[in-house]
Amino acid sequence: MNKLWIVTAETYLRQVKTWSFLILIVSPFILLVISGGAGYLAGSSTANQDKIAVVSQQQPLRQQVIRQNKDDVNQKITTQKAAEKAVKSEDIAGYLVLSQSGQQVKAVYHSTRNMADTLKNQVQASLSQYQQALNLSEAKLTPQQSQALQQQPIFRQQLKEKQKNVSMAKMFSFWIMAFLAYMILTTYASITAQEIASEKGTKIMEIIFSSTTARKYFFGKILGVLLVILTQIAIYLGGGALCYILAQHLSFSREIIADNRTLIDGVLNNLVNINLLYLLLGVVLFTVLSAFSGALVAKVEDASKAATPAVYLNLVAFFSTFPFQGNAHSIVVTILSYVPFFSSYFMPFRMINYTVSPVEITISLLILVVTIIGSATYIGSIYEGLMLQTDDSSFFKRFKRGLSYRKQRT
Repeated sequence: MNKLWIVTAETYLRQVKTWSFLILIVSPFILLVISGGAGYLAGSSTANQDKIAVVSQQQPLRQQVIRQNKDDVNQKITTQKAAEKAVKSEDIAGYLVLSQSGQQVKAVYHSTRNMADTLKNQVQASLSQYQQALNLSEAKLTPQQSQALQQQPIFRQQLKEKQKNVSMAKMFSFWIMAFLAYMILTTYASITAQEIASEKGTKIMEIIFSSTTARKYFFGKILGVLLVILTQIAIYLGGGALCYILAQHLSFSREIIADNRTLIDGVLNNLVNINLLYLLLGVVLFTVLSAFSGALVAKVEDASKAATPAVYLNLVAFFSTFPFQGNAHSIVVTILSYVPFFSSYFMPFRMINYTVSPVEITISLLILVVTIIGSATYIGSIYEGLMLQTDDSSFFKRFKRGLSYRKQRT
């Protein structure tokens, strides 16, 4: 058992210490930082340009408007001359001149374009409050009469989850899961196949097999790659959670997340559940297939071609989901959700669309796990015969010779 973990640790450390693994890990976060930074810079560069100035001789009136619209007002500009200059240089969107004639409040907006509707409504509400205070003062009402006039209607909202958001969450969830599965499966299929193929026919393999069994060595390789995959998924989950928490507190993304909370929560709920287990088991199964493909190459120089069977099968499984978008009840989808190599795509698709029962999920998982254990055990038993072949024969001859080598050993 110690030799198994030695091989596992050696494979794991060799993979995580490579520049390719580091780039694979940090590249999504670099893209997030770049896109977030670009959004922040773009937002900050246009923030002042979208603001307005408020000019008035009546400071209480000016302060009333500024107090309720402070995020949209450039408070440094206090004179009409300075405001005109700022509009000309496009430092602000426009300026609002407030005046009071007797008990009448007047506002005139100067700009080259209309005031944004949201800001216009907020300014009008501020002016209405100030005008109402002037009207009450002029009417000389008693405190009880003033309080009666300030009575406001009660307005409440009882919202139900919108079907549109639910449908969009299902669609986004599936495509994120599908592309994530496709990229990880393709990446690690290539890594595993080349890892195995690079040792093909070398003298070191004969020395290794003389000190430990081929099955233990094969299992160690698989476990090492599996730990690399778990490391990557854990970093993605932790980093993604941290980015999501930060995004809720950043000014340029906080409002976007708040407006799409239902959609985002729906996507996260569909991703961070048993679907991740299907993703992991799918990667393990394709890793076993890739290791088998790597052991079947004729020579070390063919290592780059070793992942071809696994990559093509993954490609077929990925694109086979396209015709069934919006049709999770299809009999083909149901059947493929139980078929290893395909179930990692189709069963999450059914779960996202709520067309599968817990019993069906359990059966599909058992089939997938049994396939992984059975294929890994069988390939491990013929691994030595496959790896020690050095002749440039056909695929089927090498496979047949590997089987016969197993029979001789047994």
